[in-house]
Amino acid sequence: MLQESPDRWQRPLSSAVNAKPDQALVNDWHAVAFSEDVPDGRILGTQLLGEELVIWRHAGKVQVWKDLCIHRGAQLSKGWVVNGTIICPYHGWRYDCDAKCVLIPAHPNTPPPLKARAFPHRAVERYGLIWASLGDPQHDVPPFAEWDNKQFRTFHTGPYPFCANAFRSVENFLDATHFPFVHAGLNGVMDTPDQINDYKVTKGPDGLATTGVRVFQPYGDHRELPVHAEYFYRALRPTTACFDKHVKIADPAQAHRGSDEDRFCMLLTAQPLDEVNCIIRLAVAINYGPELTEADIRRRQDAVFAQDRAIVETQHPERIPLDLRAELHLRSDKLGLEYRRWLKELGVTYGTYGDEPPPRAASQPG
Repeated sequence: MLQESPDRWQRPLSSAVNAKPDQALVNDWHAVAFSEDVPDGRILGTQLLGEELVIWRHAGKVQVWKDLCIHRGAQLSKGWVVNGTIICPYHGWRYDCDAKCVLIPAHPNTPPPLKARAFPHRAVERYGLIWASLGDPQHDVPPFAEWDNKQFRTFHTGPYPFCANAFRSVENFLDATHFPFVHAGLNGVMDTPDQINDYKVTKGPDGLATTGVRVFQPYGDHRELPVHAEYFYRALRPTTACFDKHVKIADPAQAHRGSDEDRFCMLLTAQPLDEVNCIIRLAVAINYGPELTEADIRRRQDAVFAQDRAIVETQHPERIPLDLRAELHLRSDKLGLEYRRWLKELGVTYGTYGDEPPPRAASQPG
C-alpha cells in the first residue's frame, strides 16, 4: 500500500489562493499513511496542508515530523534510519526519537547545540492508519466503532491519489445520486436511476449524520449480487467521513446468502496535500460474506474509486464553493449542502471558494 510520491501526480495550484491553512484544519487529525507502510526502519515522505512531512518508526513508535533538517534545509525523508536515529542525507546529522540532534559528524566530539532539533508533530495510530496533526488537536481521532467490533472483518483499500480538492472528494463520498451514472452497473442503473427518499440530516458533536438513504444496486457488493441498500452517512470531520450500509439481497433465489443484519461499513479519509490535491484511504468493516477475500474487497473498491476519481478531477472550480449561490442545489443534495454550511461554520477557507462573486446562480429547494 506504499503511496506514491505526491509530486509525481499533483496538478498545479491553479486556484490555490488561500495558501495558509485554517486553524480548524491545523488543529485536527488527518490520516497520512497506513500503519503497515511504515515498519521499523522505513522512512516515508508525504505532504499535509502544504507542509512536507517525514514519517518514520523506531521500536514500534511512529514519528511524524516536518521534513526538514535545521542545518541546511535538506529533506530528512531522503535519509535513513540507524539505531533509532534518522540521519540527514546532506551532512549526516542524526536526530533521535525526541527530535534532538545527537551527532554532528563534522564535530563528533562536540555536543550539538540545543537549537539543533527537528520539528515533530503529534501522531497517533488507529484503525491501522497513522494520524497526524500540525497543531493542537481539538478533538479525538474520528470514531469508527466497527473496526474494533469482533463481529466484523476489517480491511484497508487505497491509497487513491486524487488530483482533486479534499472537500470535493469527501462530498462525492457522501453523495448517492451519482451512483447510476458514475457507477452504472455496480451501484446503480442508468436507465432507471433511484428517486432519492427525503432523508434527514442532523448535526452534533461528531459532525453530520443522516437517516437512511435507500437505493437499488445491481452489483451492490463483493458477492456480485443485486441488493437493496440503505446508507447511513456521517461527516465526522472536514476531511473524514463514513457510512454504515445495510444490505439486503434483492434476488429471492439468492436470499439464503445473506441476512437482514448484513452491514458494510467504510471510513474514508482524504489527506489534503494542498488545496487541490489529496490522497484517499479507506478502512472497511464487513459482518457478512466470510468467503470474501481481501482481494475481492480491494478489486471492487479500486474500480469504484477509479470511477469517482475520473469525475471529481474534472470539477470546477477545483476548490469547493461555500457560497451556496455558486452552484445549483436540490433536495437530494441535502447532505452536501449541509456539509458546505458546516465547513463555513467551522471557519474553513483553505481549499474553498466563497468570497468571489458566484459564476452562476442559484439555490433551489428541488
